[in-house]
Amino acid sequence: MRSLDIAASGMQAQQLFVDVTSQNLANINTTGYKLQRPEFEDLLYQNQLSPGTNSSDNGTIVPTGIQIGLGVRLAAIDRNTSQGTLTQTSAPLDVSIQGRGYFQITLPDGEIAYTRAGNFQVAPDGSIVTTEGFQVTPTITTPQNATSISIDQSGEISATIPNQTTPQILGQLQTVNFINDAGLQATGNNLFLETAASGAPIIGTPGVDGFGTIIQGFLESSNVNPVTELTNLIAAQRVYEMNSKVVTKTDEMLQNLNQSV
Repeated sequence: MRSLDIAASGMQAQQLFVDVTSQNLANINTTGYKLQRPEFEDLLYQNQLSPGTNSSDNGTIVPTGIQIGLGVRLAAIDRNTSQGTLTQTSAPLDVSIQGRGYFQITLPDGEIAYTRAGNFQVAPDGSIVTTEGFQVTPTITTPQNATSISIDQSGEISATIPNQTTPQILGQLQTVNFINDAGLQATGNNLFLETAASGAPIIGTPGVDGFGTIIQGFLESSNVNPVTELTNLIAAQRVYEMNSKVVTKTDEMLQNLNQSV
């Protein structure tokens, strides 16, 4: 009976829905996390009578036919890259992007990764790094005797040095845009990698030509809505239960059939 396989595919699809929703809820306080959403599609159909088939010698055709579906499957897990809420921290190296863009991070193997999480720190050599110690690109080094660090909306970083009347310019933060940033590959640690789907990175200056501006002393929160996710969790559970009832009823039908033989 097809209903067993169809209901099983429905249960598996809802289990994946619950897995993705759980991932969203687990990262509700993760800086720069982007909401994920599963996309489903129906499986192949068995055509017992194809639409448009001739039904007589006079040229009449079947208007709808008989097509029996075989269930559902996961087609993709989409990522919602919309802006999360900016939360004030007042830390000088906490920065967020207001608008489009990603920070560039150089991994230990030299590969460039991208992130929306701007909770940066200072390494022992004075360079600005992520919480894992990965280098922020372009490399910017802060003087050991700096009394304060200032980052303007265009990403220019300057430091106040004792006995100097004007701040010292340390460097310029650059951000990156992608044609399809939902196509980036997530690797964990709030990092993404370029893929063929995302397109090549477009490097620019914050606040210019559609690039988002830099906000110092703020971090971008996740864009997960807990109410929506909890509602989705309940809905997925109900659909899972309905599919499990189909399995139970199909099993009862098979039992009745076996008893009648």
